[in-house]
Amino acid sequence: MRAFGRFAWSFLAYNLAVIGWGAFVRATGSGAGCGRHWPTCQGAVIPRAPALETVIEFTHRATSGIAMILAVILVVWARRVYAPGHAARRAAWAALAFMVTEALLGAGLVLFGWVAANASLARGWAMAAHLANTFLLLASIALTAAWSDAPAGGLRLRRDSRPAPWLAAGAVATLLAGVTGAVAALGDTLFPATTFAEGLRQELSSQAHLLLRLRVLHPFAALGAAAVLLTAARAATRARPVRPVQRAALALGALVVIEVAAGVVNLALLAPIWLQVVHLLLADLVWVTLVLLAAAALAPAGELPGETRTG
Repeated sequence: MRAFGRFAWSFLAYNLAVIGWGAFVRATGSGAGCGRHWPTCQGAVIPRAPALETVIEFTHRATSGIAMILAVILVVWARRVYAPGHAARRAAWAALAFMVTEALLGAGLVLFGWVAANASLARGWAMAAHLANTFLLLASIALTAAWSDAPAGGLRLRRDSRPAPWLAAGAVATLLAGVTGAVAALGDTLFPATTFAEGLRQELSSQAHLLLRLRVLHPFAALGAAAVLLTAARAATRARPVRPVQRAALALGALVVIEVAAGVVNLALLAPIWLQVVHLLLADLVWVTLVLLAAAALAPAGELPGETRTG
């Protein structure tokens, strides 16, 4: 089981890298590098004499394909080492399901032409759905890894599960911040500004594109999510003051502060590509850490170090 746990954690790290590269594809406008072809690229399995944008997009497709294979391995391995009904086994199946929908969403972006300079509202909705699915995929993999060493795993609501409402609110707030962030990042890519004042004028103009008008929502959603997450971390440590919960809560608090700071810098520097990628990866880490905090705070009684098993 330890080997499976190491594989699950490594798979999580690999997916974060794939997601970061996907953000680079969007920020550089390379999503049309393979044309309107999927799963082939420019009509070929391996494109010949590819342009730079084709190399960028093809690399993302190749790494995503490897991730799909690894998701299948995760499920097969989980079936071998865990009995039916074990939480890690269920989470592995969920990871594979969300990996499939992730691939379908990516294919839809390409086949419908919602890439490069496309500024349709449909693309905005697709990006929001893509972000939400990515979060669910990461949560499934993180839970698979977290429950890999647990006798049963899973989440249990008990009489002292006071942090549960705050953790749920934190999940909703983080998802909302992530979705508005995806729309804001798309607006930064499609409607770049040369100064902060120009960007503000773009957003407030009566003729502004809807993606620009929605961009202004992200900072408020992010600050609201930060407040809820910090409260959730505090509630979790008070309700269950054991080391796994305390470590996850401390990590969540630190990441929230760093993410807010990165967002301010991203805004001030007019969203350079490298910082867009870093900002997204920090958001993913905040989400994953929240999921791990929930897994620890709501674990069955006695499954955490420092607690006595009851029942």
